[in-house]
Amino acid sequence: MVTRMRRISVLGATGSVGQSTLDVIRAHPDRFQVEALTASKNVDQLARDAKAFGAKLAVVADAACYGALKEALAGSGIEAAAGPDALIEAAAGPADLVMAAIVGAAGLAPTLAAIERGTTVAVANKEVLVCAGEIVMAAAKRCGAKLLPVDSEHNAIFQVFEERQRQAIDRLILTASGGPFRTWKIEAMKAVTPAQAVAHPNWSMGAKISVDSATMMNKGLELIEACHLFAMPADQIEVLVHPQSVIHSLVGYQDGSVLAQLGAPDMRTPIAYALGWPERISAPVKKLNLAEIAQLTFEAPDPVRFPALRLTRESLAAGGAMTTVLNAANEVAVAAFLDGKIGFLDIAAIDEAVMETMTGVKAETLDDIAYVDAEARRLAQRHVDGERP
Repeated sequence: MVTRMRRISVLGATGSVGQSTLDVIRAHPDRFQVEALTASKNVDQLARDAKAFGAKLAVVADAACYGALKEALAGSGIEAAAGPDALIEAAAGPADLVMAAIVGAAGLAPTLAAIERGTTVAVANKEVLVCAGEIVMAAAKRCGAKLLPVDSEHNAIFQVFEERQRQAIDRLILTASGGPFRTWKIEAMKAVTPAQAVAHPNWSMGAKISVDSATMMNKGLELIEACHLFAMPADQIEVLVHPQSVIHSLVGYQDGSVLAQLGAPDMRTPIAYALGWPERISAPVKKLNLAEIAQLTFEAPDPVRFPALRLTRESLAAGGAMTTVLNAANEVAVAAFLDGKIGFLDIAAIDEAVMETMTGVKAETLDDIAYVDAEARRLAQRHVDGERP
């Protein structure tokens, strides 16, 4: 029984996960009260949503957009703020749950601020754990913050992961759609355009995540995230291609049982699970009809067509800050591909080249991580520009 309104802050409110979160909140006006909404630059959408949901605070990360946001919110009574510090203050504000949905490494500091306040944090930004998993998990333990996974795969595992039977868990199985180029010949993949790469066959996602799905780097980053969230070694986490995206992930037990969570490919389902936890609440999604789907298929990922999974496992085996290096290089490479500066297959090639250059890097603090992240981005950009690193 819900006894009071749950106060929610949404970091990255104008992105695909943020908008889906607001859809779920809209369906439960008696359960949720919006405290703060943040965005990177999309002032118009941010202001519309802040007014529609009665937010107390709206923050735009780009300080240059402050004037436009303040003007858009004039007369509404909603406080406007801008810049990185304001973003962190919003994350650490008086919310019962923070939806951490800022894309990329930019979400690390705000998410950590929410964790350090001891807030329940719904983690939709996998890069936070990829870049600083040990620091983030240690902070959550120290501050008593509960981390709820929102990625459909990790949310699925969370739903069927029997913590009290942890010793009986044999493996985690992350499913992957395989993206739009699952059956393409490598020669044809050289000519892939950004428009083709962002056209995911099952999910509606932002451009960066869609490209990561097409290269399967998204699944690699999820593998790293799963290691931290569930304290499982990488050799006990498998990836299975499942083109229908109905089974979102599975947990295998030592008695041979394999438990799976199924649902329509709609992010509002895992979001609703996180927002309502430990209760289950309704979500504005299409109900799963297995008779209509008729067939579910599975296959092993192709390591030649999709080298990202190999790079991910190599980054984990290398230890230190290599997962930070991989993530930073990949963000630069994906942005360059979307801008038409490099080819689709160049993304993984740049990721690998930067990893080879930065062997042995370590990071024990956020400052260390920031340094490694910046250096990896610098090297990746030099590859994009055709320069010798």
